[in-house]
Amino acid sequence: MSKIAFIGGGNMASCIIGGMLANGFEAAQISVGNPGQEKRDSLQQRYGIATSADNHSAVAGAEIVVLAVKPQVMGTVAEDLARSIAADALIVSVAAGIQLADLQRWLGARRPIVRAMPNTPSMVRSGAAGLFANEFVSDRQKQSIEAIFSAVGICCWVETEALIDAVIAVSGSGPAYFFLIMETMQRIAQELGLPEQTARDLTIQTALGAAQMASTSDLDAAQLRQQVTSPGGTTAAAIATFQALDIEESFRQAMQAAVDRAREMAKITS
Repeated sequence: MSKIAFIGGGNMASCIIGGMLANGFEAAQISVGNPGQEKRDSLQQRYGIATSADNHSAVAGAEIVVLAVKPQVMGTVAEDLARSIAADALIVSVAAGIQLADLQRWLGARRPIVRAMPNTPSMVRSGAAGLFANEFVSDRQKQSIEAIFSAVGICCWVETEALIDAVIAVSGSGPAYFFLIMETMQRIAQELGLPEQTARDLTIQTALGAAQMASTSDLDAAQLRQQVTSPGGTTAAAIATFQALDIEESFRQAMQAAVDRAREMAKITS
């Protein structure tokens, strides 16, 4: 039974742990290092896992160490822990903007390291994570990481580290794009006369239904859109307006801005 240590016990770590325990992992496998007593008590009471204020104690004997701390403190935390993490332990970083070169400089050049970019829907076990491994990660270790992130949604490996920035633009930041669309639809629905709760319920259920259709259908998104867009109908009028406003270019610029910011963050933290 492999031991998995989380350094940092915030929301993302907590939701991953919850998903793991719901999908066959045992509480005895998991430990968390976190400085805050209140957070440690909460994790211990909720999940029955071991917690510690001492990160070195938390990683003792761990085969997998998940670094779930804020990017601005990652260097300090990683350098401090390097001597306590087993040489063959797999290290997983879930921090945006922290590159493999930085992790290898802080932890050791030949360590097996995975960069993971999960997203906030992991909290309801509907997450999407992009993963990239360096050359020292074994197939068995990749399978272990897949088991962890599959417990809170889906996970996909990318072929180059640079593609993690694309993952950030698509799924890492993506939930906020949909929340913005939902927020806008709800507000305009109220302007059109619907009560607030009705506008909210219809907007959320429509988003949920569209996502479920896309996930279960053999058709791609363009084909599904065409299916519900009758020529000359109301949907066609709305879609034509979106296209006239060049919604695709708006999304292109927004997602490129996310990529650019991820690259800027990498330079700042290096």
